[in-house]
Amino acid sequence: MNTMKANTMTSTNCKTCRTHLPDLLLDDTYTTAHPELGTHLAACPACAAELNALRSTVALLDTWSAPELSPYFDSKLRARLREAQAAGPEGLWERARAFLLFSTGRHLRPALSGALAFAMLIGGGTLGVVLHQPAAPASATVNDLKILDNNAQALQQMDQLLDESTSSADDNAGPPTT
Repeated sequence: MNTMKANTMTSTNCKTCRTHLPDLLLDDTYTTAHPELGTHLAACPACAAELNALRSTVALLDTWSAPELSPYFDSKLRARLREAQAAGPEGLWERARAFLLFSTGRHLRPALSGALAFAMLIGGGTLGVVLHQPAAPASATVNDLKILDNNAQALQQMDQLLDESTSSADDNAGPPTT
């Protein structure tokens, strides 16, 4: 029983192995520190193939070299910057379009939150006015029906009080014994 428990503790599933693939890729001695990963890679061809694919991708990236910059790159960049600075101001619509496309809107957050608070204040004030309007007066027919209903309830309560057929618990009890 203990050997089976020990095997399940040291065995590694594919999900755990895939989380350790970057460590295995960058550090060749990682399998010595974690031998369960080495045994899983030897037993699982899918994980081993994924590790080999990652290694071949890294090897391919190691062979790539960045292209050389033009000897006139700095002078061309400075000339373009001077042209952009010397250009006249853009039109209103072009500035608005650029603002909407490229701005994060961080400087507008205080104004937007103030506008939202104002809208909530106005909306809450009008809601309060709507809620506190007096109710429309009831018609005479409705009032008469309410009065009749109240009278019927009063008569029913009086009948219950005057009804002698129902006796209370005190009437049925005998005299106290000492």
